[in-house]
Amino acid sequence: MSQTIIKQRIPQEELLASGHLACPGCAAPIAMKLVLKALGQDTMVVLPACCWSIIAGPWPQSSLRVPLFHTAFETGAAVASGIKAGLVSRGNTETTVISWAGDGGTFDIGLQALSGAAERNEDIIYVCYDNEAYMTTGVQRSSATPWGAWTTTTPTSDPEHQPKKDIMAIMAAHRIPYAATASVAHPVDLVEKVEKARSIRGMRFIHILAPCPPGWKTQNDETIDLARMAVERRVFPLMEVENGSKWRFTVDHPGGDVEPYIRRQARFKHLTDEQIGLIQTEVEARWKMLENRVEHGT
Repeated sequence: MSQTIIKQRIPQEELLASGHLACPGCAAPIAMKLVLKALGQDTMVVLPACCWSIIAGPWPQSSLRVPLFHTAFETGAAVASGIKAGLVSRGNTETTVISWAGDGGTFDIGLQALSGAAERNEDIIYVCYDNEAYMTTGVQRSSATPWGAWTTTTPTSDPEHQPKKDIMAIMAAHRIPYAATASVAHPVDLVEKVEKARSIRGMRFIHILAPCPPGWKTQNDETIDLARMAVERRVFPLMEVENGSKWRFTVDHPGGDVEPYIRRQARFKHLTDEQIGLIQTEVEARWKMLENRVEHGT
């Protein structure tokens, strides 16, 4: 897609200011920048504890040009639900309220509040930027950490044993109106999904893969390439699901060998060719499962 087309299809208003505190090469501010472009200024952001608690800047400063509410790790969805209810009680049904959480605050610590908000079909957008570990506190594993990955709590002598939690299937099981995966390497697809989410009432969930150079042990300039490879090699397919049953892919996924993607990340450098082959097998099996969901809705 040409740069001209991208500029035409992505809103130009900048709601993320310069001077934020993200690490070089971090995908999280790219994701936030695009999400805010899609949502516009009439937006309130809830930040449970995550990298963005630091990135946004120390109180009372903020790099976001929209209202921001910091809250505890496990409470993102609950606080966003309360803020939305307060706005509605004052006659404001138009302001978009989003909870912006990392994978730790979504897959693990915040899952109970997220599930409760989904079950109640709260009128909020929940965005998970997923860098596949607890990066703020020093790269500890989460249930979003992929099999075989090094973290400080899964060292190379005992790497991650569990497959990544299928958070999209969990959210689809709640039958919420809309859930989608997105990538900073596909900005138009990301923006269009957030715009679609904004147009829907009820609970909406956006899962964005966000490569982390320090945690993934990659170079700062590899972030977009890695995000793109994750999509192309079917490691992180881009899709959406409506009402828990209508699944569809939103971009092409050529497929192919996952080894180039894995080998570019030093968090996987201890893996043998045989172990990478196991990852390939898992990716292919999951792809077939997703194709079945797209075809049959299950």
